Amino acid sequence: MSRLEAKKPPLFISDPLTKDTFSQSLSLLSGILKSCYGPAGRLKQLHNGVGGYVCTTSQSSAILSRLSVSHPVLSVLTASVQNHVSCFSDCGLFTAILCCSLIENFKSLHMPSCTVIKISKHLLSLCMDYLKSEDCGCRVPVDFNSLESLLCLVRNVLTSKPACMLNKKEVDHLTMLVVKAFLFTVPCHIEANAVLGKCVIVPVKGRRVVDSAVLPGILIETPEFPLAKPLIVRRTCSNTIKVALFCMSMSGDCFNLEEGTVTVHHGVSLEMSELNRLLDVGKQLVNDEVGLVVCQKVIHPSLKQYLKENCVMAVDRAGLSLMEPLSRMTGSKPVASIQSSPGCYGSLEDVRIESFGPKHFVHLIPKDSIVCSLILCNRNETAWDELKRVCETAEHVLQLTVREPLALLGGGCTETHLASYIRHKSCSLPTSTFKDIDCSRTHYMLVADGFCRSLESVACSLSHDDGEILTDMVYGHCWVVPSGFPSVFNWSDLVSKCGCGINGNTENLNWRLLQGQLGPPVTQKCPKEPSVKVADFLTLDCFAAKCSGLQVALETANLILDISYIIEDQN
Repeated sequence: MSRLEAKKPPLFISDPLTKDTFSQSLSLLSGILKSCYGPAGRLKQLHNGVGGYVCTTSQSSAILSRLSVSHPVLSVLTASVQNHVSCFSDCGLFTAILCCSLIENFKSLHMPSCTVIKISKHLLSLCMDYLKSEDCGCRVPVDFNSLESLLCLVRNVLTSKPACMLNKKEVDHLTMLVVKAFLFTVPCHIEANAVLGKCVIVPVKGRRVVDSAVLPGILIETPEFPLAKPLIVRRTCSNTIKVALFCMSMSGDCFNLEEGTVTVHHGVSLEMSELNRLLDVGKQLVNDEVGLVVCQKVIHPSLKQYLKENCVMAVDRAGLSLMEPLSRMTGSKPVASIQSSPGCYGSLEDVRIESFGPKHFVHLIPKDSIVCSLILCNRNETAWDELKRVCETAEHVLQLTVREPLALLGGGCTETHLASYIRHKSCSLPTSTFKDIDCSRTHYMLVADGFCRSLESVACSLSHDDGEILTDMVYGHCWVVPSGFPSVFNWSDLVSKCGCGINGNTENLNWRLLQGQLGPPVTQKCPKEPSVKVADFLTLDCFAAKCSGLQVALETANLILDISYIIEDQN
């Protein structure tokens, strides 16, 4: 068939980074992300043009998944950040803001992109070598024999998202619960291939945050079991409850024919045949001394009644998300057909009925569990949705910290300290380094200054009330000055602790204002390492997530700087 419309040639856009549309779009995206950053970040409401669900958040995962980005170059940036968040959960805004600032600063140098890319890769290697060295002054070891570092990591994640609407008491309560839930998932007996367990979040909306709790095992919501009557569940001779887990429908519905025909003899009912097969399975379960049957989908009422008469508890509509943790917790193998075998059964220590607010749950209690349930409460649906994402992030941060028991100083101190280190290091590089990179010292210093300003602009993004951001010339840490004071004021009278909380205003630290993307180049001595490494209520960031974010931001900026054409299909 002939085309109704002639095929259009592709649209070629050369040097897209020089166009005003790109600069304006990048500035707008950067402004949106910077305004969300930190504990005082501004919330965003995202919804589509035809109504529907409204998301109120300041989280990068929620913003970037709902934000419509039309410019193809910025789509590369957002996709890269989303991929980082999918792997690490944390430091999404840090990665996106740093990437935007790197592009803006590197573009303003008007240097060949190949030169900028080579120098920036060397700067990244200096950063990573420093962060992974024992001499690094912005990282702290995480001691799993003490809860302090774990609590600091979780507290920082919880307080960084204001849409959760938490007060200090609620933050402290949830921080303890998240750490407790995480510790439940750590195996007691470490083997060669030890795997962390699972924390299942159970939603209870419309309740106080302090009503949240952690229980070992799994809770399955059910309205069918009255609280007043004691549970009668069949047990084995060893006083355990044998469990059968079904991941298919046991409703007795006939299979979907889709196409074709089925020949049925006169007087034979397909529905009764299916029900008889289900009842045969029930008889086998009773004979095998099974005390609990859990089905992912629906169990036929007649089968439920038969099992109940034989002291076998039947729980249906458990859902797909619980199948894997149920299997791990009980040791049972999910059955995918209307039959069962003794090799598929698992076991539990006890079964109880629990009540939280208006909801009732069957509580499955294992003997030794690496699976637990976090009953998460919040006042309304919007705050609960944000809190769920935050708690999942905090749990993932702890899991990453198990693999690499380190943390980085938060509150902007890692960014400013790293910038101070790079400024010092770049001034002391030997001439052979510039020959290896094939660049001049002048070019290297310009790119290094742009790199450091980008790091400092992330720290500056923590202030949203026109307050000043300082860095000291001794430790290279970040200090926030409240708004309303003139720049000529004596800074020592206005600041008490740095952003991470590790340094106090106890000595002459010789502060300077952070200037973000403006101002002359700054010379810096090598920043000192703080004398104290552990303190209460430190602001700590996930080491693995932030290191990855730094790499992703710079590599994505280099990729975008290297784009010389956009070829757009107009058909």
